[in-house]
Amino acid sequence: MLNWIVKLPLLVILMGIGVLAMMVPAGFGWFTGAFFEARVFLYGAILFGFLTSFLALAMVGRPRSNRPRRHLMALLGLFVLLPIMLAVPFHQAVKNTSFLNAYVEMVSALTTTGATLFDDPGRLSDTVHLWRALVGWLGGLFIWVGAIAILAPMALGGFEVRARFGARSDAGRFGAGVSQITKVADISDRIRAYGVRLFPVYAGLTLVLWIGLILAGDTGFVALCHAMSTMATSGISPVGGPAGGNAGYGGEVMIAVFLIFAISRLTFATDMQANDLKGLFDDAEIRMALAIITVVPVFLFVRHWIGAIEVDEEMTLLTGLTSLWGAVFTVLSFLTTTGFESAAWTASRDWSGLQTPGLILMAVALVGGGVATTAGGAKLMRVYALYVHGRRELDKLVHPSSVGGSGTDARHMRGRGAYMAWVFFMLLAMSVALVASALALTGQEFESALILTLAALTTTGPLAQIAAVDPISYADLNDAAKLVMAAAMVLGRLETLAIIALFNPESWRR
Repeated sequence: MLNWIVKLPLLVILMGIGVLAMMVPAGFGWFTGAFFEARVFLYGAILFGFLTSFLALAMVGRPRSNRPRRHLMALLGLFVLLPIMLAVPFHQAVKNTSFLNAYVEMVSALTTTGATLFDDPGRLSDTVHLWRALVGWLGGLFIWVGAIAILAPMALGGFEVRARFGARSDAGRFGAGVSQITKVADISDRIRAYGVRLFPVYAGLTLVLWIGLILAGDTGFVALCHAMSTMATSGISPVGGPAGGNAGYGGEVMIAVFLIFAISRLTFATDMQANDLKGLFDDAEIRMALAIITVVPVFLFVRHWIGAIEVDEEMTLLTGLTSLWGAVFTVLSFLTTTGFESAAWTASRDWSGLQTPGLILMAVALVGGGVATTAGGAKLMRVYALYVHGRRELDKLVHPSSVGGSGTDARHMRGRGAYMAWVFFMLLAMSVALVASALALTGQEFESALILTLAALTTTGPLAQIAAVDPISYADLNDAAKLVMAAAMVLGRLETLAIIALFNPESWRR
């Protein structure tokens, strides 16, 4: 039976997972007395369960090619077509919203963007909030597995920076790791193998954080939503983030600890390296993230103290530490494209008299998290490749006859790795220009269009509320702008290089 299921097309399997997921809010609604929502999700599970079964029966036993294009198309279908199914029970449960709003909401959740069209959390019931958080959690799991099982062998999603086309696979640690992946002939086998391997890790970490947040003071429901949103970096919350919960700073510390899994894949997939790890600190993404998390909050902290001196505000050690923590947590949250705001963020900003540092938060979100993690953005590895290339070029200006060392890996990173990173950033700049122009054509002002564009492409939905001086409401967008935002979220989740790969003639012939 299991072998029969795993041989189905990936999109059909994902539909089946979505059907099973609908039973969770159905059971929760029945348990809490929300019988209408419980029936809606139960009927949705039955309806789409029959549809998925019919599709499975129609496709079982049919020969399928193992072309990479097919799996890329499945990932695209995951974020474009699957939200249609997921939006049906959402639309029926909310009752007073359009299906377009429900679809955009599900695209936002599944791509782990977390941009919500419902500004007032009280408008949605707990059952619907649980569904949003659960869809976001599943989206994070899908991108975890998809990045390692599909994008890594194709040298996409940030893996192109270290991939050595035409080089010996055993030339370095990462090359050997990729060689281990590509030894499996069928991509479907890779998806199944990594899915079985990563799901217990993903679910186990979520469970640990859930229990920790409950012990810190959150209710079980809020703690579960925040735990799932943290692991998926979706930023979805039924109470407006950790600041609206009861866990306090202790809960924020726990969330910050678990956000490290969105910084480097080595925190949960050490088997991707051929040799033993010397420590996470040796990882380029970890070191780059630590530098950003240190420099940016310190800059804001110093500016806070200067601002406090300018207005003759009384300064205490406790106030200063609270301000520093607010900056550290918020920067880490936006670096991982989660978008949670610290409870101390507003207090520290008001204390200094500094206006909202939206440009800094947008820049941090644009950098993004680690390769093959649930975080969006440009990815730390690409930024690191450009950094080492720039440092080498400056060295050559001072010492033109010098020879760059540090081994084969470093030379590749400074050469082809930096070239591929630069190509991605050029494509990202073009994407920003096109999406911002499209939003401007729908009636958005330049500032709003730019913030919304970066929020969608970096999958950091809360940017619209925090980065702008006046919060931008997704609910106020017209239908055309909502469709543009949905398309931009999918583009930001899959990345431009993966979309272009779909049109590569070579991938169609293989």
